[in-house]
Amino acid sequence: MKLGGRRILVVGMARSGIAAAQLILHHGGIPILSDQKSEEAFGQDLDVLRGTACEFRLGEDAGKLLEGAEGLVISPGVPIDAPVVKRAKELGVPMVGELELGWSLLQGEMLAISGTNGKTTTTTLLGKIFENAGRVTHVAGNIGYPLSSVALESKKDDVCVVEVSSFQLESVRTFHPRVAALLNITEDHLNRHGDMQTYIRLKQRLFENQSERDVAVLNLDDPALRKMADRVKSRVAFFSRTQKVENGAFVDEGKLVWQWDGLRKPICDADAILIPGPHNLENALAAAAMACAMDVPAPVIRHTLMSFTGVEHRIEKVRVFQGVTYINDSKGTNVDSTIKAVQSMRAPTVILLGGYDKHADFAPLCREIAQTPHITDAVVMGQTARQIDGQLREAGFDRVVRAYSLEDALQKARSLAVPGGNVLLSPACASFDMFRDYEHRGQAFKELVAALG
Repeated sequence: MKLGGRRILVVGMARSGIAAAQLILHHGGIPILSDQKSEEAFGQDLDVLRGTACEFRLGEDAGKLLEGAEGLVISPGVPIDAPVVKRAKELGVPMVGELELGWSLLQGEMLAISGTNGKTTTTTLLGKIFENAGRVTHVAGNIGYPLSSVALESKKDDVCVVEVSSFQLESVRTFHPRVAALLNITEDHLNRHGDMQTYIRLKQRLFENQSERDVAVLNLDDPALRKMADRVKSRVAFFSRTQKVENGAFVDEGKLVWQWDGLRKPICDADAILIPGPHNLENALAAAAMACAMDVPAPVIRHTLMSFTGVEHRIEKVRVFQGVTYINDSKGTNVDSTIKAVQSMRAPTVILLGGYDKHADFAPLCREIAQTPHITDAVVMGQTARQIDGQLREAGFDRVVRAYSLEDALQKARSLAVPGGNVLLSPACASFDMFRDYEHRGQAFKELVAALG
């Protein structure tokens, strides 16, 4: 998309929209700022764009703002079938997503990671590996730092590690990572994508522009991804924690190993990886495979895997109070993610569940809870509280309490918890019914925990 001297409509003025507007300004364009919210509702968030060439048209009909615009950039929160996108097609106005805009103006090598779960942990871990290898590294994308912001500062020798969501993949066109990994696929975001076939097809777009010179990293233990290997043009590196692979990363006799074209390279003992749980072993295998595909030395990967402590809001120990450990897993925004958190518990645990309704089926999680002796009680809240309560009882788990806010849920969990046990926030839902995002929810939980006593 050409930017210089052109009026570009930017729809969705959260972090991605602000970064897109800054990038457009940097390249001589004139951003037209659009959002359903009014300018006053943003407070000071848009101050960085004041006094520039930006046109503030917040709270107005985005479709009408297209008249006279010469391009459209949408934030990830704007669906590909939104009225403004359809109107742009009718008018012949070129449209890209913020991820695509950032990619088109980025310098340096790019690696990308997607999947239903584990994206943030794997992206952060891989970024640390490259930092420890002495590369100037940018960690960006769905992780909270827009790719357009990186495009403002990247250099040709830099490395960019990008977390990519299905929302962002809806609007890619030329997006082309040198190495890309798809970690897993389980049910999520069906309220936006409609069905699993569409969701899987969107995830596969991660590899759409790769060639035989690139590498696609896939989870051999995930049936959907195993089948996907025949549908990509790039070379495939599998990773597996349960079986050996011909090309890729796997666990053999307790050691994490990389093997490629017959050459075998040991990385480290699997039990030396600091982040806990089988799901994090998979994340470590994926990150190691991507790093090895980029010729990062094994000692650097080993050191990073043995020192990386994890990311905020993902099975994060907050505090031990009166013998009870409080754990923040606010990033557990879907059923499969929370199942992994449940499987990681090793002491009597009260779990806090519920939030925004993404049309998920909670039955697999409820069965897992009912079959897990470590989960003693559940406190349910938010839009999905009634649904989760009902499905827990159907699964044979009746120690369920309703709560009407996060603070109420924490107090009820505190009364149920036992010394030596845990209180786990892992909602299996998005947060938009009560909070801005999962980070806001996790921070609120940590503040409430800090105030106990």
